Amino acid sequence: MITRSGGHGVARPTGRAGTPLPAVLGLAAALAFAALSTPAVRAAAAAADPAPTSVVATADIPTVIVVMGVEGDQEYGNVFAAQSDAWAEIVKSVGAKGILIGGPEASTATDRERLQAALASEAKQGRGELWLVMIGHGTFDGKEAKFNLRGPDVTTADLTEWLKPFARPMAIIDTSSASAPFLNKLSGAGRVVITATRSGAEENYTRFGTHFVKALLSPDSDFDKDGQVSLLEAFLAGSANLAEFYKTEGRLASEHPLIDDNGDGLGTPPDWFRGVRAIKRAANNATPDGPRALQLALIHSALEKNLSPEVKAQRDALELKLAALRETKARLDEDEYYRQLEQILLQISALYPKPG
Repeated sequence: MITRSGGHGVARPTGRAGTPLPAVLGLAAALAFAALSTPAVRAAAAAADPAPTSVVATADIPTVIVVMGVEGDQEYGNVFAAQSDAWAEIVKSVGAKGILIGGPEASTATDRERLQAALASEAKQGRGELWLVMIGHGTFDGKEAKFNLRGPDVTTADLTEWLKPFARPMAIIDTSSASAPFLNKLSGAGRVVITATRSGAEENYTRFGTHFVKALLSPDSDFDKDGQVSLLEAFLAGSANLAEFYKTEGRLASEHPLIDDNGDGLGTPPDWFRGVRAIKRAANNATPDGPRALQLALIHSALEKNLSPEVKAQRDALELKLAALRETKARLDEDEYYRQLEQILLQISALYPKPG
């Protein structure tokens, strides 16, 4: 529990003259991206012994820090608590380190101080991701965005400074109103940033957080069928369900989620994606978002869990190289493109255990 303190489908191509490429290309794709099963999130895990309040920072397992903001009224508090409980279920099921800030526990420190202390105690480098989840309300005065806590709020400037030392993989998920400025400020290399809104002016209560965590727990969100739900897939599925809510209720949508994983701070809306690939991009022809977010998942497939950290790092680097190659397809000679594609896929397939 939380303590209180990819598969990319590739159609088999032919060469310029219609000659099929070697059959090993199809085999490479299958070996590289097939997964064995989807791990279930077991309800029985909730009965297990809780993790100790103080956990030594480690660089190779994920840390999930859930920050529950001030509720405003009981209705919102119930929704925020349900989201927090869902995150606790995920953390327990995968054996991650979990920290909840803003719960019912008594503390002499403010929630802002506790968040600062939790981040300061975390390992700054390593392979284990740091997930920062913000559940609650936010505000924006035209200059500074704030996430509303009990006591002093936390600002974009605060988090920018506190996260500066980190060089480990990071996912920042701000599900609050007026959250978009956090994406603009916190975007950076090695980070995936998700917000519930596309601007600081969207200040109404947001429902994105509920739909996002439900998507993270649902096998139906596994769009690429690799046996696990990635951060990108949860964003896309949660956003689709959110849009359906507003449509069914006959309401004008007051929140529009964004995702950024390329460090440019622009963000990409969910309707720019077809499947798990962005097919539209900003006017400045920015690198599309999505490839890095597709690699991050908390609930791993059986195949993923059997890969060593070293192999995962090699695989992730090759997959990002593959995504970059796809962006150059229109500019490359067709035979050269497929030669490079085959080479990368073969390198990826070599990392996986051979069937049988």
